[in-house]
Amino acid sequence: MNRPHHELERPGARRTRSRWWTVGLAGLALTTTVGVSVAPAADAVARAATDDRPPTSDHRDDNPSDKGKGKKKKPKGVPVPCTADALIAAITQANARGGAVLDLATKCTYTLTTNIDGAGLPAIATPITLNGGTHTTITRAAAADQFRILTVNAGGNLTLNHLKITGGQTTENGGGVSVAAGGSAAINHSKILDNITSQGGGGIFNQGTAFVTGSSVNRNIAGETGGGISSSGPLKVVKSHIDRNTANVGGGVAAAGATVREGSITGNKAALSAGGMLIDGGIGTVVGTHVTGNTAGDVVGGIAVTDGGQLTLRRVGLTDNTAGNVGGLFVSGPISNGTSFAVIEDSLIKNNNAGSDGGGISNQGVTTLRRATVAGNEAGDQGGGIYNTLGGTVRLFDTKVVKNVAVTDGGGIFNDGGTVELNIASGTVVVKNRPNNCSGDVPGCAG
Repeated sequence: MNRPHHELERPGARRTRSRWWTVGLAGLALTTTVGVSVAPAADAVARAATDDRPPTSDHRDDNPSDKGKGKKKKPKGVPVPCTADALIAAITQANARGGAVLDLATKCTYTLTTNIDGAGLPAIATPITLNGGTHTTITRAAAADQFRILTVNAGGNLTLNHLKITGGQTTENGGGVSVAAGGSAAINHSKILDNITSQGGGGIFNQGTAFVTGSSVNRNIAGETGGGISSSGPLKVVKSHIDRNTANVGGGVAAAGATVREGSITGNKAALSAGGMLIDGGIGTVVGTHVTGNTAGDVVGGIAVTDGGQLTLRRVGLTDNTAGNVGGLFVSGPISNGTSFAVIEDSLIKNNNAGSDGGGISNQGVTTLRRATVAGNEAGDQGGGIYNTLGGTVRLFDTKVVKNVAVTDGGGIFNDGGTVELNIASGTVVVKNRPNNCSGDVPGCAG
């Protein structure tokens, strides 16, 4: 997908070469804003630059004394023999009868060979549960025509339990699973692997409502947005792994709002921008999650929040992400399709690398850090830890910016005409950065 290059020029005497932070980010067609609740913060990820402890997950029950009480047994379903024809017939009958629970065979691969309106199985139009088990797989035959595995239509409600969905390939959105507006999907303890689309959502394409719990969405490919998941509807991902996916924009996830809790977004790749995750114009919440080792060929290795989006990071390890510009986190401003906002709490932003500016964070919008550590990040030009540009505001409370490196200037913080508030009284320190701690107007910083 071709993206325009937006040029940002430095004002006044500090004017240098033009910037093009937002290539691949502006104008992305994810339009539904999703409201999500915000979970409470827990312990800090790191209190010193040398502390490599990853984010911890909080698995406590709300009421441990009630654990095990009132548990419902998994409903017994209709057995489905280990053939693709039997599965197609069972879903067709379930749709006709208003829904069903279907128990697929264990140690079985249902190999699909026929394209049924763009998918290998009949579209889900009613509440249907597919229960798998040990080594239960649904796949497309390698020699078959191209199609995704599952489609959920408006009014459909799909639940997947303990299943592997793999081998889908299509020129339409959704290589593995596609959820239409008005539909919903709950993917539980399942694997969405090795699916391909030339459009959006290599693993999952969601325009309705999607819940992913205890699952893996790995090694999927999208020619446009969201190698793992592309979503314009409500999306919640809990205790799941979105790893090693590939796309043009949003290698792991591209969403107009999402909640991600206690999992990983690692090793994803974007040819253009947002290697790990893109929050485009909606509300994003990431809690207790590793966002690690993602790459982008152009801008933003880790997470990008654009088009007036809002992002909260709590107990997140944003580490070892790499891009030509902006290694870790990018927060857009008015020049990039609307002011975006980020709140970072109890999190570690470490060892991210930018070929140009903004090793750890590049901010054009409004970013607030509380009890965070920005350490060991590198920039090939300016702003090893934090790069703040004209119109941007960065506020730091009880935050450490230490041991970051910039090749040219602003090892810790580079402020290019925006506003930086260190709030030293709260415990913020900016020390041991190279070649200097701060460049530009950063009150309270010992350069």
